Amino acid sequence: MRALLSALLVASTALGGASIALAQSSSPFSGLFGRGGDAEGPVALDIRVEGGDDDLARQIRQTSLISGALREDRTTGQDVLAAARGDYARILGLLYDEGYYDGTVNILLDGVEAAEVAPLDAPEVVQRVAVVVQPGRVFRFSRAAIAPVAPESDLPAGYAVNEIAGTGTMRRTALAGVEAWRGYGHAKADVADQQIIADHDTARVDSRITLSPGPRVSFGQMSVSGNQRLNERRLRKIAGFPEGAQFNPEDLETVRRRLRRSGVFSAITLQEAENLGPGNTLDVDLTVVEQRPRRIGAGFEISNTDGVLVSAYWMHRNLLGGGERLRIDARVKDIGSQTSERDDEVTVRLDRPATITPDTTGYLEATAARMREEDYDEDTASASLGFNHIFRDAETELLTADISLQYQYSRVFDANGQTDFKVLALPMDVIWDRRVERNNARRGFYLSSSLVPFRGFGDTGTGAQALGEGRVYRSFGAGDRFTLAGRARAGSVLGSDIETTPRNYLFFSGGGGTVRGHPYQSLGVEVIPGPDGGTIKTGGMSVANATAEFRFQVRERIGLVAFADYGRVWADSGFDGDSGDQAGAGIGVRYDTPVGPLRFDVAGPVSGDTGSGVQLYLGLGQAF
Repeated sequence: MRALLSALLVASTALGGASIALAQSSSPFSGLFGRGGDAEGPVALDIRVEGGDDDLARQIRQTSLISGALREDRTTGQDVLAAARGDYARILGLLYDEGYYDGTVNILLDGVEAAEVAPLDAPEVVQRVAVVVQPGRVFRFSRAAIAPVAPESDLPAGYAVNEIAGTGTMRRTALAGVEAWRGYGHAKADVADQQIIADHDTARVDSRITLSPGPRVSFGQMSVSGNQRLNERRLRKIAGFPEGAQFNPEDLETVRRRLRRSGVFSAITLQEAENLGPGNTLDVDLTVVEQRPRRIGAGFEISNTDGVLVSAYWMHRNLLGGGERLRIDARVKDIGSQTSERDDEVTVRLDRPATITPDTTGYLEATAARMREEDYDEDTASASLGFNHIFRDAETELLTADISLQYQYSRVFDANGQTDFKVLALPMDVIWDRRVERNNARRGFYLSSSLVPFRGFGDTGTGAQALGEGRVYRSFGAGDRFTLAGRARAGSVLGSDIETTPRNYLFFSGGGGTVRGHPYQSLGVEVIPGPDGGTIKTGGMSVANATAEFRFQVRERIGLVAFADYGRVWADSGFDGDSGDQAGAGIGVRYDTPVGPLRFDVAGPVSGDTGSGVQLYLGLGQAF
């Protein structure tokens, strides 16, 4: 297909009749580049498109070999001449892509046409380069035909009568036609023929593309190479290659994603066989390169009142040779906090990909935590056996569900003394992520919901915790410079009483993850009787939070944010009973890094009696 598509370009070029004019000129040119403005090194480069087409001039600048050479400080006469001679074809090809078949290109080196200078006669020094393009008339389609077309083909809208007849449009149409047939099971679909005739009298192009779908194909066998530590049987299970199924290129991409998710490989190549096998089957060769099995990482957040949070992890990607992933996470928070003592947490998790199905991961997880909050202390330990299933995993969509069986034991110390909670729970959650650029979302949405039914033992109650969250992002302006982001969260505990509900199932508000400008977990409820006829502070049975952000990209890497947060906590289930609320607002700065934006926020309380003064937050990643 590559050869035929190249022939398509060549045919359109030959029939288009565009020319390169070789003419000397000593006229001065004003263009996009010039000394004192965008001069690139000691050579001044001027680019001008007759007719003032700024977009075409920008494209020429981006594709120009001369521009690239000057950026790389290759400024000898020989370097500039070589780049100039190559630019004739590049610029002419760009004109054809945009539907200009009568174009004229002049490239002058100190007033001399570069095409007239022999390669061995290059000047020692070039001080000024002038690129002048006369694009001529734009050609339009008199006919735009492609056949046969697969059902539900999505062809470029620009391939139609009276639309601009660019070779780029024709190439994209041919590719789209081939890919549509491949998606319909015809793996060897290709371009069979193309006829392109440019009429210079009428500035019209007659374009006809003939496709050859070939036979409908099913997947044959997959050969495997490159794996060293990973067992081949487990590799095949993780890949889930659909042997015997009708061919679909999306299935090959699914195989790639599954292997990539395992974290075992640094490179994955799936190569389709050149020829079909018996019964129109297509074999595929899989070649992988394993990366180092061990990895470490760390993160941090800083607040002037909540103190410092430091987290780190160690991971082994292929513990037992079957793609098992062992990860140990440690987190220390509230270091130097003004409101509580230090909290410590350690989690050990073993994941086994391709358990039950290629898209199902089984896991074992154990967690131990020591929490020292302002109003209570809590020691917690839990163990879980669970499964995570991925229903959809694409660049712009992720749909997953998780279910586990968990035993949790916690011991709480507060003004009433010691209270023990023991539960057997069945945590379940679903996440639907349609964000674009998930680590710095500008468009799309994110939805999550969780339900945790729990059975209490001893004096612990029985009930369920339900929690849902939604986030939405919308951008506008040139280059999506402005972004509106919103988040809403609501949850409630049903069936149990607040006194007998494990404290880590209750809801607080306040802090960087809920309401900035108020200390962490500063808003709860006071309904459980305490000593001396008073009450003790705990989390509530229901919660609602809302956040709105306006993000403004000032420069390529620097952005500003204005935000407002709100939270409310209720004493009873179903958002009933006594309640309190809090609100905060502030501004922030974002600096984009390869791993996400570095975040610095300054916030203060707007309403509520849980905060006073300014709160500062420093972390990695957007607030949501």
